Amino acid sequence: MDGFRQMDFSRYNPEGSLLRRDQKELFRILTVVADICRDNGIQWWMDSGTLLGAMRHKGFIPWDDDIDIVLMKEDYDRLEKILCSLESDEFVFHCIRTDKDYINPFGKFRKKEGCVKVKSKRYDYYRWAGIGIDIFAIERTNRLSVSLARFFYKMFINYTVHIRCRRVRHALISFGQFICFRLLFPVFRLVGKINPKGEYHYALGTGWTKAAYTPDMLLPVTEAEFEGMMMPVPHDPDKYLKKLYGDWRKLPTEEQIRKAIHCQEYKEEIFGKE
Repeated sequence: MDGFRQMDFSRYNPEGSLLRRDQKELFRILTVVADICRDNGIQWWMDSGTLLGAMRHKGFIPWDDDIDIVLMKEDYDRLEKILCSLESDEFVFHCIRTDKDYINPFGKFRKKEGCVKVKSKRYDYYRWAGIGIDIFAIERTNRLSVSLARFFYKMFINYTVHIRCRRVRHALISFGQFICFRLLFPVFRLVGKINPKGEYHYALGTGWTKAAYTPDMLLPVTEAEFEGMMMPVPHDPDKYLKKLYGDWRKLPTEEQIRKAIHCQEYKEEIFGKE
């Protein structure tokens, strides 16, 4: 791994750049959530690109513009209640419970002020659009259940982005979520009990059906360096990352980097206006 750390990635997030400034702010937001979890005995660990950054770069992937963490479903439900009731002038837990236009089954702990510019029509409807960290849940289930949940949730919800009338859009979103969360997903969870390997997947409706984790990958958590601090990571981060990315040590191409950046402002800062 030393070879990665010796390579010069400074063109992507040099000190003083917009991306690096926001990476530091995202890390501050992460520490707020980490403190809340510690105070309430809630276990979490770094996930996806954030975990990849920790293991490959000891911090952010230089071109990464978000932070991902994950919890067991029961811990996620506890954290959701805590964050939704948090009285803060600066932060909000953006989720289905706090914004009728937010349709993701996972939440985002974000700043109330500011606006992340992404190519997503859904963002035009959001109550808040400041930078923030994604908080995911995983649950014990099988790939069939996850695939069915993803299919039906997309079928009922995704088209609502094209409905401009707020009342109609909200009504259809609520109807789709009732069908999925109250009627279909409980059935899929029963199907998910057929799970001889004891696999964990991202919570129903989230997607990413190929990501399947076994208990030996997850717990007990360990730690890895991230931006100068030791942060929780899954028990076997190498095996975990291989499930997500295959050869996670292989660096992406310039085009893959461009596609991985969510915010248009960061793309223009790095690559220039198209």
